[in-house]
Amino acid sequence: MATVVTHAPPAASGRRSRRMIAILDLLAERGSVSLGELSDTLAISPATARRDLAQLAEQRLLLRTHGGARLIDSRNELPVALRDSRFQDAKRAIAAAAADLVPRQRYAVALSGGTTAANVARALASHDELTIVTNSLTIAQLVITYPRLKVIMTGGILRPESLELVGVLAENTFNAINLGTAILGTDGITAEGGVTTHDETEARTNRAMATHAQRVVVVADGSKVGRLALARVATAEEIDVLITDATADAAALDALRERGVTVLQV
Repeated sequence: MATVVTHAPPAASGRRSRRMIAILDLLAERGSVSLGELSDTLAISPATARRDLAQLAEQRLLLRTHGGARLIDSRNELPVALRDSRFQDAKRAIAAAAADLVPRQRYAVALSGGTTAANVARALASHDELTIVTNSLTIAQLVITYPRLKVIMTGGILRPESLELVGVLAENTFNAINLGTAILGTDGITAEGGVTTHDETEARTNRAMATHAQRVVVVADGSKVGRLALARVATAEEIDVLITDATADAAALDALRERGVTVLQV
């Protein structure tokens, strides 16, 4: 008898990702959680809760305990597959606004990693004579499906959390070229800290990208505004434009405007 292999439909996959994010958010809030708490809070069965915890433990995003799970102290970054399911409508709107800033002519744009920047790559699909330079495997794979776009991929060391190539080889690529616009995703942006990310090597690579661009545009959903991560990519004074959504903290945006940043909210 032939074996029938089934795959979860996209809707089920999206629900699972949102559920796992909710589990990680609960752990961030409480430090530890029991199967009973997960079942009651998320309205799921204990069997579903156990499967989700097992999958998150395999990704080293939590530690299993007897009857539940607890937070790993070093967990500060969601893997890209989970991040992609958050704030999708806001990210698409931000991406469309960013694409509108890119001239429809022969032009070079650099895109960092991150799900918002990946949405920008999709939004640029209708541009002609556009060269996209990126260190993101996710974005390179996206762009190559659009025949109007030319893609230049850096070398470097692959970060599995973000699927970005970082380090000296990636930096040397950006140091060797001139860019019209650098479009940066971010883990946090504040007036005092500037654009920040969780990994210092990734920050150095993205800084090389920004340094060789005539204009620096930051794309960040509202949850990133007012947050500060470990490593600085660029100061607020080095940012030309921030594109975010209506949920962003108003005081944090005002502080950025005072530093000379043009803020666009969608």
